[in-house]
Amino acid sequence: MKVHETRSHAHMSGDEQKKGNLRKHKAEGKLPESEQSQKKAKPENDDGRSVNGAGDAASEYNEFCKAVEENLSIDQIKEVLEINGQDCSAPEETLLAQCQDLLFYGALAKCPLCGGTLICDNEKRFVCGGEISEWCSCVFSTKDPPRKEEPVKIPDSVMNSAISDLIKKHQDPKSRPKRELGSADKPFVGMMISLMGRLTRTHQYWKKKIERNGGKVSNTVQGVTCLVVSPAERERGGTSKMVEAMEQGLPVVSEAWLIDSVEKHEAQPLEAYDVVSDLSVEGKGIPWDKQDPSEEAIESFSAELKMYGKRGVYMDTKLQERGGKIFEKDGLLYNCAFSICDLGKGRNEYCIMQLVTVPDSNLNMYFKRGKVGDDPNAEERLEEWEDEEAAIKEFARLFEEIAGNEFEPWEREKKIQKKPHKFFPIDMDDGIEVRSGALGLRQLGIASAHCKLDSFVANFIKVLCGQEIYNYALMELGLDPPDLPMGMLTDIHLKRCEEVLLEFVEKVKTTKETGQKAEAMWADFSSRWFSLMHSTRPMRLHDVNELADHAASAFETVRDINTASRLIGDMRGDTLDDPLSDRYKKLGCKISVVDKESEDYKMVVKYLETTYEPVKVSDVEYGVSVQNVFAVESDAIPSLDDIKKLPNKVLLWCGSRSSNLLRHIYKGFLPAVCSLPVPGYMFGRAIVCSDAAAEAARYGFTAVDRPEGFLVLAVASLGEEVTEFTSPPEDTKTLEDKKIGVKGLGRKKTEESEHFMWRDDIKVPCGRLVPSEHKDSPLEYNEYAVYDPKQTSIRFLVEVKYEEKGTEIVDVEPE
Repeated sequence: MKVHETRSHAHMSGDEQKKGNLRKHKAEGKLPESEQSQKKAKPENDDGRSVNGAGDAASEYNEFCKAVEENLSIDQIKEVLEINGQDCSAPEETLLAQCQDLLFYGALAKCPLCGGTLICDNEKRFVCGGEISEWCSCVFSTKDPPRKEEPVKIPDSVMNSAISDLIKKHQDPKSRPKRELGSADKPFVGMMISLMGRLTRTHQYWKKKIERNGGKVSNTVQGVTCLVVSPAERERGGTSKMVEAMEQGLPVVSEAWLIDSVEKHEAQPLEAYDVVSDLSVEGKGIPWDKQDPSEEAIESFSAELKMYGKRGVYMDTKLQERGGKIFEKDGLLYNCAFSICDLGKGRNEYCIMQLVTVPDSNLNMYFKRGKVGDDPNAEERLEEWEDEEAAIKEFARLFEEIAGNEFEPWEREKKIQKKPHKFFPIDMDDGIEVRSGALGLRQLGIASAHCKLDSFVANFIKVLCGQEIYNYALMELGLDPPDLPMGMLTDIHLKRCEEVLLEFVEKVKTTKETGQKAEAMWADFSSRWFSLMHSTRPMRLHDVNELADHAASAFETVRDINTASRLIGDMRGDTLDDPLSDRYKKLGCKISVVDKESEDYKMVVKYLETTYEPVKVSDVEYGVSVQNVFAVESDAIPSLDDIKKLPNKVLLWCGSRSSNLLRHIYKGFLPAVCSLPVPGYMFGRAIVCSDAAAEAARYGFTAVDRPEGFLVLAVASLGEEVTEFTSPPEDTKTLEDKKIGVKGLGRKKTEESEHFMWRDDIKVPCGRLVPSEHKDSPLEYNEYAVYDPKQTSIRFLVEVKYEEKGTEIVDVEPE
């Protein structure tokens, strides 16, 4: 075996260094200056007792801790913990702190959420070291932990020690003081901060603010935690003070760090407010979870996808440049990707394992494991193996080490059982993810120039076959990691995601949990979800609105993008062979541009303009203008003749991301994935439309810098019986089973006197939006739901452009 490259970083954290220095100072019989400065004389009464009782207890505890550390061995400490039912698996320094707390304040009871062991975290709170489930570590946190109401048990070896009398003094639960932890709302405790340049507030203001929040201000950069500067200092090139800070490797941050830390009562990550490290050769190099979400999104969006699917050789190996291919034997492809998201521990990591064959070379094994968005610190190695069987055995061993399961049962039958603290496989499909296989910006012009389709239709297909709409959709959802192909997953993996979602939706509907137990339930689901749906920015979901946005809607988008990946395939090398016409044929549809002088075009424009209200982003409102209207006939969608045979037909608006359009045309509408008491999911697993273009426009609008979008107009047959609701129905299952047409009554409705018929018997509810009598409805506009895809037929795709109201956009023709 030959090792080409190894990269592994193991750094001692700031907390570990601080603890190490503290033990050293204690051993030398002195405290660091920062602690000495804090041991100031306390105000006293006439009898000499401290005014502050809590201060007395804290001082007594410090002396007690010193005595325990100096007189008890690590074996005695473990004995104390074991006999009192405490965990002894932590590092020695943690065990010492646990023992000191136990002997002085009493033995901690078990965690009320999971039954795990409680430990003190940075003198600010007690947290649990247990697990809620195999997916998520416990999230229990408190400043006042439960303690056993019984005397502390003392082993014989400690009873015979020099401090036995001191320990016995605290055995009785009645004589124990209550532990007062450090205040978490003083974010700058223990920090020395230096200020420079013209800030939005004066240096004197910030000096008082910093000191009030536990910190100190220094006029120099010697020994400081960070240097706070104005952005203007960077533009001017900085002063000698800033240069000195950079030379010493000190964080140089913006004033926003001070503002946010004070507002949030907690020191924010310095890396996220850095203003100068991008001046170095390697760029910022800030882990994505430490960055502002908007900055992280830019980095993930600009990152190239490194593995396009099950047969994709990982880009960083460089082996694809030598003709490398994924090793395959006995029907197995030796390429595995893993994910773990444990929000209880703050973990969000990935792992890649590949065996790669290269012409005229030995078998290569590639391994990479790291935190998402922190590539410089990932563990990475590429090894050459002369013995093929030995390489296969090592691959299987690594799989079991990473996932806690055997490789072959997983790869052949997808049998897997999630194990605590272990990764879970992301089941990649054998294809090319759309972020890799679709047309890039440079290829789009060449492809459309060689396309034999009508120019308007060619331009529309170009949008659906370009990388951009899929890149943006995944980026906005935080599902665009460059290391894993989230747009090329197997149906089995997508089904597993759907089952996890549906199971949790039912749990939410029936649970009576509140407080930290409810938080634990949501944290457990969130960890499961973002382990399966590998994300660049996982979050702990808290309510049904977040569940709809970040789980249900995200799942539907990823599912639809996977469909697009399979249909688009690899378009990177055939732009001269008219790939757009080829994909158009695969769609199995007929798309034609509607003449702007036709009655249909005028009807569509009138319907949109009459039922539209501006989309509001912050304080800016966006109007909309029609660019083109396309008529659609698809093999997967009921024809107009078929739908006209059904009763109670209405022409309605359907909102959709551009990234979902290809799937809608190719396969037809799918019902919502689940039932939630929020718009879009309120009526269960239904296809939901609206009579207001304003409602659909919310889904079609993506961002102010991407003003183009599409709205869908479809004919829906509501059936003979229509049930109306002004609040979420309690039982959507009956509606789904009986396929009853539903109308949700919103706070606004279209003026009925203005409605008209289209194509003889299809109602067009086109009318001015006016207030309805249902002022307490959760819906702003009317929503219509049908449960059978055969009751809907897409008729028009409306290309629109969102424009800031009050501004005039002039399209300039190229010379």
